[in-house]
Amino acid sequence: MKVLITGGAGFIGSHLAEACLERGDEVYVIDDLSTGSVDNIAFLQKEERYRDRFYVHIDTIFNHETMLTLVGTCDAVFHLAAAVGVRYILENPLESIKINIQGTEKVLELCSKFKKKVLIASTSEVYGKHVHAPLRETDNIVYGPSSKFRWSYAASKLMDEFTALAYYRTNGLQATVVRLFNTIGPRQTGAYGMVVPRFVAQALKNDTLTVYGDGQQTRTFTYVKDVVQAFLALVEHADSFGQVFNIGGVEEITILDLARKIIDLTQSRSEIVLVPYEEAFAADFEDMQRRVPSIEKINRHIGFRPQTNLDDILEHVIDFMKIQPICSL
Repeated sequence: MKVLITGGAGFIGSHLAEACLERGDEVYVIDDLSTGSVDNIAFLQKEERYRDRFYVHIDTIFNHETMLTLVGTCDAVFHLAAAVGVRYILENPLESIKINIQGTEKVLELCSKFKKKVLIASTSEVYGKHVHAPLRETDNIVYGPSSKFRWSYAASKLMDEFTALAYYRTNGLQATVVRLFNTIGPRQTGAYGMVVPRFVAQALKNDTLTVYGDGQQTRTFTYVKDVVQAFLALVEHADSFGQVFNIGGVEEITILDLARKIIDLTQSRSEIVLVPYEEAFAADFEDMQRRVPSIEKINRHIGFRPQTNLDDILEHVIDFMKIQPICSL
């Protein structure tokens, strides 16, 4: 199969490209490197066995001619290009909205034109301010006011979902939407507010681990390789078209306990300090206190359950970051 991965030099995109190449696919990547890095895919470009099956375009998805050629060439599109990370979104609100809404619309338009299968990566952020668990795909959405720019990201990704489902209902586009719950693993950077690589980087340097708020907010974390396998299964499953699926972990943990666990696993001398949100982010920041997915629907469709527990995921991240330059904080 020929696949196109937008945002393919990013953290998740690079793992997806690797998995596709390993199973024999011809892989095309487009990435403008706004948050991705050529370092994530350099080892794939050097592999002689992939030389005639791996093609990288350092370009924007807004380049119509390039995207016209790539979408027309491929059998399936994995649309991962997006603004990512709380810090990036708060610092680049207009660009984030443009990339998420207009970029996704262009991808869907071309996929519809050429009748190509497409998987749209959305986010658990679309659920908004819910504190119940687990979160189900049919739950209502609850957001804060428009003055809190954290919600602009959630709203823009929700518009991506509406647009993808509208193309399915109107044009019969074979589109699938996935809501990702805190995907982590090697190659993820802490530069844009991602908590695990930030904590690991601090712990490996024996620096203070900075926990925002009171640390009682909870998350689940999912190993990137498990997420990638779910992507590949869904895009091959005809019943997934026109559907929204949660992809997430099952081990709920507070951010404070996550910091303690990382200190233990790294055998770090670091201490933990609580930092008020107003000191860490802009005044219009608002956090989500709990994010735990129901994975019943995706389990019914493709038998998905996370295969990697949290301790093992963190060990993979720690081992990777021990031999790589410490990521930006």
